[in-house]
Parts: sequence; structure tokens; C-alpha cells
Amino acid sequence: MVGPESVLLLSLAVFSGAFVSGVAGFAFSAVAGAILLHILQPMEAVPLMMACSVGVQAANLWALRQEIRWIESLILTIGGLLGLPLALWALRNTDARTFQQIFGAVIAAYAAWMLFRPSNPYVHQMNRVSNALIGFGGGLIGGLTAMPGALPTIWCDLHGLTKKQQRGLVQPFIAVMQIVALCIMLARHDLSPKLFIEIGLSIPALAAGSALGLLVFRSINEVAFRRLILGVLLISGAMLVA
Repeated sequence: MVGPESVLLLSLAVFSGAFVSGVAGFAFSAVAGAILLHILQPMEAVPLMMACSVGVQAANLWALRQEIRWIESLILTIGGLLGLPLALWALRNTDARTFQQIFGAVIAAYAAWMLFRPSNPYVHQMNRVSNALIGFGGGLIGGLTAMPGALPTIWCDLHGLTKKQQRGLVQPFIAVMQIVALCIMLARHDLSPKLFIEIGLSIPALAAGSALGLLVFRSINEVAFRRLILGVLLISGAMLVA
């Protein structure tokens, strides 16, 4: 990155992603990536988005520490850790772009349907087996799309969880998935030395976006939060397709 224009775009991307993630709890990479992938190479942009996402998730976890559902989230996370290695293998050996487009179309269609249907019949109560399977799917999808929180968020929406219950379940899962992915990239020597400079430049925008997003999260009601989540899923899915 060279010049004030690139730094400004970096700050705008990080602020936007942090704000959306602060409000919705996920989708940092989907939002920030729309800008970062135009000014950085993918091997620079993806680790930067992961690192910034970890920062946002840390802020979210601290702010919502009283709401974290540790046992349920642990089961979700174990499933995700089993799915992540398979995703990293598939990323190197299969056509990940096709999968990204299919998954984007599916979540966009789901979000559009749930936004405009007149009622929302919820499914039965969660159990540990189903949560572990959703975690596995989230880890698999996250490794291929950088959106590990999309499937667990849909799962929470189908069960009618409140905004605090949803965030308390999904936030630790996303944080662990991103940290493990970064550790794997570090072990493979995939991280650029410029990453730490870019992280340093991102900190002010990251802090401001996270704080503002959490402020909005606390102020909106349950109906508005659900519509916001579905809207973020719709846009994220459309961006994966495009």
C-alpha cells in the first residue's frame, strides 16, 4: 500500500467491516473485502481481514461477556475445528470459487425468503449433536468463504434466539475459527511482513467501527435486529455470487 489514498481506503474498509460486525456479530470479511480486495493482493487482504476480524470479535466478546453461552459455543467450536482442515484442503485442491457462488446464492435466497415471508415458524429446540454438525458446516464453509459465522447465524435465526442469545453463541465460534486459520497460515509462512504495518494502520478505524457497531446493537430492538441480520446475509450472499 502506497499513498494516502490507499490508507484512506484501508481505513474505510476496516471501519465499515468493524461497524457491521459490531452490530450483527459477523460479516467483517464480506464487507471489508469489497474494498480491500481492490487495493491488496488476496494473500495480503485475507490475513488482514482475519486479523481485524479477531480484533472485532475480541471487542464483542468483552462487551457481551455476560451473555456468552460457553457450553453450547464450545460444542459448536469443536465441530468447526473438525471442519476447518477439510476446508483448507478443499481450498487448495478443488474449485472453491464455484462453492462460494453456490453458498452465496443459497444464503441470499434464504435471507430474501425470510425477510419477505409473513411469518417465521421456528424449528425445535437445539441439541448438542445438531450444534456440533452446524459447527462442522460453519468451519467448512468459513475455510472456503471467510464467513464462518453465516451458517451458525442462520441456525440461530431458525430457532428464534434473541439477539443476545445469538451473539453469545456465535461470537466465540467466529473468534476461534479466525485465530486457528491465522495460526495455520503462519505455520505455512503465508503471512506477509507488511501485515503488521497494515494492522497498525487499521487500529483507529477498527476501534471506532467496533464501538459504534456495539452501540447500535444495544439500541435496536429484536425485530430490527433480525431484519438487520437477514439483510447482512442477503448482501453477503450476493457479494459471494458476484
